[in-house]
Amino acid sequence: MNQSPLPFIIVNPSSAGGTTGKHWAGIASDIRTHFGAFECVFTQKANDARDIARRETKSGRAFLIACGGDGTINEVANGILEVEGEAQDKPELGILPSGTGGDFRRTLEMPTTSANAARALREGITRTIDAGRVTFTNGEGVQSSRYFLGVSSTGIAGDVLERVKGNPISWLPASSSRWLGGQVSFAAAALGAVMSFEKPTLVMRVDDGEERRVTITNLCVANARYFGGGMKIAPDALLDDGLIDLVIIGDIERSRVVMNIHKLYAGTHLDLDEVQHARIRRVHVRSASEKCVSIEADGEVIGCLPATFEVVPRALRVRCKQN
Repeated sequence: MNQSPLPFIIVNPSSAGGTTGKHWAGIASDIRTHFGAFECVFTQKANDARDIARRETKSGRAFLIACGGDGTINEVANGILEVEGEAQDKPELGILPSGTGGDFRRTLEMPTTSANAARALREGITRTIDAGRVTFTNGEGVQSSRYFLGVSSTGIAGDVLERVKGNPISWLPASSSRWLGGQVSFAAAALGAVMSFEKPTLVMRVDDGEERRVTITNLCVANARYFGGGMKIAPDALLDDGLIDLVIIGDIERSRVVMNIHKLYAGTHLDLDEVQHARIRRVHVRSASEKCVSIEADGEVIGCLPATFEVVPRALRVRCKQN
């Protein structure tokens, strides 16, 4: 068992368009100022952070810090959560934000600079929070599951993420998320996606209720408040209430989306007629057609419907800043 008291930092050097790796010397200096010695490892490929976090959790590591964006934080959290045991018997998670979206950071109200974030981690408090879990069909057609700390959704969000990440089918240039900045990049991609997105019809069952059909622009299952680079999709979501917030943006006209997109950032969209909101424990969703309807979790496209989204209460200890 690895009983080292030193913080162990999992760094994604490719996050924030590669600037994390370029600026690592300065970030490391900020960490040393507040923690002294620490250990770290750089990821080299997708799911590295997940594998490393799982390994360090099994070894008995006490404090794992994810340095990167929401995708990196998600991977580290999954590595911790996939190891059997209670939250108090597994590492505490800390975050050093350095990515495009920064949505989980917003919910935790963590500072944006590495110096202030390191100070907040050093002086912070520990909270035990819920996690979400989505069970779905992956790219190989096999049932899989993934934990999420922020939001998992289906609908237009997958198209938006493809545009933000510079997929060749996107109308945005490949470097868009780097030179536009996270919030502007997501907003531009969302507006572009609205113009071409075909709204799917889904069949859903909430908790133990009856199945019902709904045509959606996006269906979000939120453990935290933000997604999409600062959209306050679930303004009243709580990280430790044992529930997840279901927010459905229904069959809304394109012009209405454009006119009201500012409400998503302000968190005032729940009063729109086309938006439904409920606090739930579980929802099963499938497409009414055979077309693949993509699913994202914490800003990463992971597979297609059908899927079951559920809350995992008191799943993870997280270091948060003092109020």
